[in-house]
Amino acid sequence: MSSGTFTPAPGAAPLPRMIAAHAGLELRTLLRNGEQLLLTVVIPTLLLVLFSAVDIVDTGAGARVDFLAPGILALAVLSTAFTGQAIGTGFERRYGVLKRLGASPLPRSGLLAAKTCAVLVVELLQVVLLTVVALALGWSPAGLSASGAATAVLLLLLGTAAFSSLGLLMAGTLRAEATLAGANLVFLLLLVGGGVVVPLERFPGGVGGVLELLPVSALSDGLRDVLQSGAGSAWPQLLVLAVWTVVGSAAAARFFKWE
Repeated sequence: MSSGTFTPAPGAAPLPRMIAAHAGLELRTLLRNGEQLLLTVVIPTLLLVLFSAVDIVDTGAGARVDFLAPGILALAVLSTAFTGQAIGTGFERRYGVLKRLGASPLPRSGLLAAKTCAVLVVELLQVVLLTVVALALGWSPAGLSASGAATAVLLLLLGTAAFSSLGLLMAGTLRAEATLAGANLVFLLLLVGGGVVVPLERFPGGVGGVLELLPVSALSDGLRDVLQSGAGSAWPQLLVLAVWTVVGSAAAARFFKWE
C-alpha cells in the first residue's frame, strides 16, 4: 500500500451537496415547527373548507369553491414564502444564526438557495393537499389545459420568488418582533384585500384596480384565469409578479442585514 493513501484532504463539500444538506435542515425545521404548520397548512385548509361550505362572502356566479380554490392556493404561497420565511429568518438573524452560518463554507447565495428549495418543497405539499381538499369539495378546474397548467406552475414560481424576496427584505431590515407583527398583519390584510376570498369587484371605485397590482392579487387572478377560464397565458399577472420580484430582490440585496 503506497504511503499517503489515508492522508486527510480537508475542504468544503461541493456547493450542490451543501445546498441540499442545508435545504434538508431547513425543511425539517419547518415541518417540526407547530406555529409554522398552523400558518402554512392548517389555516389555508380551514379557510377553504369554511368559505366553501358557508355563504359568508358573495363570490359571484358559480360554485364558491371554484372562486376560492385558486385564491387559497395563492394564500398558501404567501403564507410559506413570505410570512413564514420572514418570521423564521427574522428570529434567526436576531439569535445570531445567520451570522454563524455566514462563517461556514456555505456561501450566502447557497444559504438563500437552500431556503428557497425548502420553501418550494413545503409549497408542493400545500398545493397537493389543497387541491385534494378542493376537489373533494366539488372544485372543477374546467379551463385547465396543458398550456394552462404550465402557466399555473410559472405563476406559482414567480409568486414564490416575489413573496420570498419581500419576506427576506422585511426580515433583514426590521427587528424580529416587528417582523413577527408586520408579517402577520400583511397576511391578514392581503387575505381580505388581495382577491383571495373577496372578489376585487366588491371594492368601491378604483380601489379594485389598485389592489390588482398586489402580488397576491396577481397570483390569485392569474390562477383563476388559467384554471377556470381556460386562458392559455396570464401575461398581465406574470408581469406584475415579475416586477415585484425584481424590486423585492434588488431591495433585499441592498438593505438586508445579516446581524
